[in-house]
Amino acid sequence: MTPTQAAPSPGADKRQSIESARSDTTRGAGVRNMQQLIQLRWIALVGQVATILFVHFALEIRLPLATMLGVAACLAAFNLASLLYWRPRQDVGDAALLSALLVDVAALTAQLYLSGGITNPFVFLYLLQVALGAVLLPAWASWVVVAAGSAGVLGLVVFPGPVTIAANPEQGIADPYVQGLLACFLLTAVLAGLFIGRIARILRERDARLADLRQQAAEEEHIVRMGLLASGAAHELGTPLATLSVLLGDWRRMAPFTGHPELQQDLDEMQTQLGRCKAIVTGILLSAGDARGEAPAQTTLAVFLDELVSEWSATRPVETLDYRRHLDEDVPIVSDSGLQQMIGNILDNALEASPHWVGLEVSREGDDGEWLRLKVSDAGTGFTAETLANFGKPYNSSKGRPGGGLGLFLSLNVARSFGGRLSAANRPQGGAEVVLELPLSALALPAEEPDESNDG
Repeated sequence: MTPTQAAPSPGADKRQSIESARSDTTRGAGVRNMQQLIQLRWIALVGQVATILFVHFALEIRLPLATMLGVAACLAAFNLASLLYWRPRQDVGDAALLSALLVDVAALTAQLYLSGGITNPFVFLYLLQVALGAVLLPAWASWVVVAAGSAGVLGLVVFPGPVTIAANPEQGIADPYVQGLLACFLLTAVLAGLFIGRIARILRERDARLADLRQQAAEEEHIVRMGLLASGAAHELGTPLATLSVLLGDWRRMAPFTGHPELQQDLDEMQTQLGRCKAIVTGILLSAGDARGEAPAQTTLAVFLDELVSEWSATRPVETLDYRRHLDEDVPIVSDSGLQQMIGNILDNALEASPHWVGLEVSREGDDGEWLRLKVSDAGTGFTAETLANFGKPYNSSKGRPGGGLGLFLSLNVARSFGGRLSAANRPQGGAEVVLELPLSALALPAEEPDESNDG
């Protein structure tokens, strides 16, 4: 990276990824809607050809058979081209959907003009096109479909076609016109119920996905605010901690303390806890990027986990830490302070619920062992049903203290940033367990790019 190049901020990357996911969701819904239109058009083509042949040969109503079959062939060619064109693509906009519906309206108008015009009972199929436009398109585009359908009906009135269909309602069900009306109603009802129902489900899934993304964006913003607050607090705490360290050093040399070993032990314990506070502040600043080195620290998975467990157990009053590591082979990874803090936070929650025993089991899952699985267990009272139902939400805690529940909320979002997942459950034998699953590819050391600065 040259001196004039700036590294992108994690917040900007996160916002870009969320916006990208939103656009991908919208594009995916557009593709599926276009697929539904293509399927509907195939069904309409089969129905058109069957109806044309039935009316021409069975009812002996002479139609311009060659011309009508030619219109159907053109529509079939258009549908095949649409299928081949849109299958490899992931982006279908409103303009493409509108154009497809207008082609359907034009083809329907041509077929009706050739087979009775406004006297054709299938003229009500315009309403199906209008309904599809109202479901698939924004308001302005749906009104374009309404205008096109209205223009088609008006054109059939002004320009009668070569065939006229006479209606004799007094014949009842024996009248071909009445039969056509019934067939049109059944066809419209079935297609509307089937395809509009599918499209509505697609749109509901899209809306649900967008709602999840909006919730994720709100959670990310909440995390950014907490990160800024923690970073500012860490800066502010640096000075008083340094002052306390100096005072403890002076007290160690004063007469009242030098002659009392018990007081010296208290000073040693205070110095140890003060050093731990400094380490916590340093960790906050590292996570905020204030003291992060540019070169990533390379280590291995086993070494990373063993060091983490050793450091955690040495600084926590845990009586028994049941640490089990089931790794067939060690793999190189990047030591990430955020991941270390997340695992430590999960262990802290387990320790608070069960001071006597905490379990940590590590394994690799998947066909090729591409997932890292860490299960943290405790022997406490377990999660409440409400806590499990709202798992991952901020301030979701049964501990009853202000600000509780942020630990798992932050851990869940850190896991999400690695492309992993976090889940919680109660153990059958009592207590709770939290399972963290991460793709090992997210922890791998990135390949170094060739240095081209000296290429000449």
